[in-house]
Amino acid sequence: MSVNKLISKNFKVIGKLPQLQNFRCCSGISLKQRNELFTAEQKRQRENVGRIEKIEVRYLGLPEDVTLVMNRELSTPYNCAQHLSEGHCKRSVLALVDGNVPWDMHRPLQASCTLQLLHFTVSDPHVVNRTFWRSCSFMLGAALQNAFKENARLQLHSFPGPNIRTGSFIHDIVLGTRVWQPTKTELRALSAEMIKLAAQDLKFERLEVNQELALEMFKDCRYKKEQLPSISQQNRGRIILYRMGTHIDISRGPMISFSRFVGKCTVAAIHKLAEEGDCDALYRVQGVALPSGFVLNHNPARLPNEPFEESHVQMA
Repeated sequence: MSVNKLISKNFKVIGKLPQLQNFRCCSGISLKQRNELFTAEQKRQRENVGRIEKIEVRYLGLPEDVTLVMNRELSTPYNCAQHLSEGHCKRSVLALVDGNVPWDMHRPLQASCTLQLLHFTVSDPHVVNRTFWRSCSFMLGAALQNAFKENARLQLHSFPGPNIRTGSFIHDIVLGTRVWQPTKTELRALSAEMIKLAAQDLKFERLEVNQELALEMFKDCRYKKEQLPSISQQNRGRIILYRMGTHIDISRGPMISFSRFVGKCTVAAIHKLAEEGDCDALYRVQGVALPSGFVLNHNPARLPNEPFEESHVQMA
């Protein structure tokens, strides 16, 4: 069975929750408005760069070290990779600026610097692995948003920072039911949605905004509105947002460059954490994944692109 057929068949099951008032964290209208605000602010910031200043970016890596002349506040590590080779573009997940600053591949460079392009098989993969798990949590939010019907009253809550030792990624959500016990079919449907997002090869875009704009973008999201003042205070009045496709959420990042770097993936469990309000509940959704191109020690036969369910996986 294809991924698309699995999704169309099983997402109807997820929607079978109690018929509650018509509310969700991202209705079609609010999602459209949020993306319009994101795009408009992104354009405004680019136009405010003003006179283009040149910077020197010293690339350190294979096939040889080289100095690139790029545009300050406009050129990104991905643009640098484009000057190097197609292979650099295809395999670079994250950048390292001046030897110790993890940097999104699509985030403009702010000054002359040294640049390293990281992938999943670097000798010290700790930073790349943390970025991968964080990005999986972000993608899981998008998958959940796509999966639930409006009568489920889904609200995205947050996704805690990655803890590589747990071997999984998580996203916390609030639903309009306290008795949901997800079936294996529902978990497989969510896994299929993750694979669908990965197959779309979506770019992760970073945008830094002020608190006022962030509150406007998330005005219909209760938990995001509650979290924004504290985040703003900790970050000198700024909020860091990411967008993948049409999904926008708050995160300090960094993220992987494209969704295609998520390979095999399974939403393995969903746990009820607490009751919220009169009839809602907080749930923690937990998944495991491998970067694309990685293989499992044990991989029983299955259909192409079918979500995997092994409990023993290895990452670099």
